[in-house]
Amino acid sequence: MTKRIGILTSGGDCAGLNAVIRAVTLRAHHGYGWKTVGIGYGTLGLLERPVNARELDPARLDAALAHRGGTFLGSTNRGDPFAFPMSDGSVRDRSGEVADAIAALGLDGLIGVGGDGSLAILRRLFGPTGVPFVGVPKTIDNDVANTERAVGYSTAIAIATEALDRLQPTGASHDRIMVLEVMGRDAGHIAIAAGIAGGADVVLIPEIGWRLAHVTGHIAAMRALGRRAALVVVAEAAGKSDDPPDPSGDAPDRHGMGEWLAQRLAKATGAEARATVLGHVQRGAEPTAEDRLLASALGVRAVDVLAEGKGDRMVAWWNRQVIDVPLDKVVGRSHTVDPDGTLVRTARALGICLGDAG
Repeated sequence: MTKRIGILTSGGDCAGLNAVIRAVTLRAHHGYGWKTVGIGYGTLGLLERPVNARELDPARLDAALAHRGGTFLGSTNRGDPFAFPMSDGSVRDRSGEVADAIAALGLDGLIGVGGDGSLAILRRLFGPTGVPFVGVPKTIDNDVANTERAVGYSTAIAIATEALDRLQPTGASHDRIMVLEVMGRDAGHIAIAAGIAGGADVVLIPEIGWRLAHVTGHIAAMRALGRRAALVVVAEAAGKSDDPPDPSGDAPDRHGMGEWLAQRLAKATGAEARATVLGHVQRGAEPTAEDRLLASALGVRAVDVLAEGKGDRMVAWWNRQVIDVPLDKVVGRSHTVDPDGTLVRTARALGICLGDAG
């Protein structure tokens, strides 16, 4: 009997999602003769009646789809089915409706593409259904545990690096400190990688405690040697330095780190400083070749895991290979920048200031 597997994308969008969907559908069709059902807008599609889902036609998923940004199925990062917000302001557990939808679709397996939070919710949702579930890691933050890479990360680095390449001439032309704020909800992977690739002078990440005095001292030393401009990369969650509070009482909020830092650097150094916040620009580009390759390899392996009769797993990139790991070794954990790891050591060796005394 022909099997039917479902696929959905959940959480924030990123580059490479369409390449995963394409790889899953083609592998299921050509490798096993299975049919693939695309579920619209993640878990929200499973709560709609009729269910927002359609069978995917392999013939229509051509190569052009792999280099399109976003996800043609749609995604969601709101509306937790276990505590779904209702119109009257209350919340309701609608997880049972999701199980009903899975049964109505007649699915024999499920593949969910998501970050750490999404995978935790999907695992909890689909576990009681008895339908095998396999996760595919995606997040520009690259903070999913037990995988070296997640879909979307490579493209985010490329965009941040390009931004630094464009900011450097402007900073040099006006002797300015150019501050680039990049995403990184809990981890500084984008900041440290782009900072090295883009020739930044300062990189601030949440994994390394920093002091404003160390940053301003580094910039002052550069200016004394004739380097009048500076490139600074800061992760959105780098946090305020542990210096004593400023008398003005200023403080960065979660979405204002770059602007706050630029103001403080200008005040401390006397130089002009400008902030650029990339925000969602990091999510919405065509995926790099590396992201397309990763997405394709992970998508193929996800189908193979289902074919092996396994569930409650996540496919992962590890030591140049695609493997699968138990989801209980993924959810509730986080992959952050190692303060003693290769990238941090490389940054220090290049003379990049990380805001600490190291």
